[in-house]
Amino acid sequence: MNNNILVVDDEREIRDLLEINLLNEGYTVFKASCGEEALEILDKEDIHLMVLDIMMPKMDGLEVCRRTREKYNIPILMLSAKAEDMDKIQGIMTGADDYVCKPFNHLELTVRIRALFRRAYFLNTRNHSSDEIIRIESMLINKNKHKVTIDDKDIDLTAREFEILYLLATNRGRVFSAEEIFQRVWKETYFQSNNTVMVHMSRIRDKLEQHMEGNKIIHTIWGVGYKIEK
Repeated sequence: MNNNILVVDDEREIRDLLEINLLNEGYTVFKASCGEEALEILDKEDIHLMVLDIMMPKMDGLEVCRRTREKYNIPILMLSAKAEDMDKIQGIMTGADDYVCKPFNHLELTVRIRALFRRAYFLNTRNHSSDEIIRIESMLINKNKHKVTIDDKDIDLTAREFEILYLLATNRGRVFSAEEIFQRVWKETYFQSNNTVMVHMSRIRDKLEQHMEGNKIIHTIWGVGYKIEK
């Protein structure tokens, strides 16, 4: 089956050039000139990876990335004319998987896309069995049954706690900010003074670590967010 790539950029020349290169690599290419069009295509087509420009009018790439992450877990490679570290961090924190600066080398871009597809395939085969069971050390997370066990002992998590843990477990190695966790799990606007995620994270840790001899599953990256190691 061909991999479908959505290219989102407000510059027609870049869209067309990327399309030519990706078609030559055997990919099926969809193109969008703005964020709104990109979201419409995502809802209609089976997209496997998105190449997304940050600097676009009306809805920028960061907002497109946020909205995409609310519904889809496809790899996202961001393009930007900005090369500053904070811009890269902001893109990654928003949910991007990789970041390439303009002007870019098309061979490098192709290599990065291949790497993202390999990583997505690896994570899917490792984390998703037929009954959606994820194993992390002695902990098993069963999505279908909404159940968590450690050494065959049931861990009593609330629905919100389970969703937070499942979000981190299915994206191991990736750091999620409190804002992103709140928006993904609660589906509401996050306010800076909101400590709901921190309280839930503390409860999840207490419930897990008392059955794992104090071993930490969820790690805090101070000033950034939370993650489960790969």
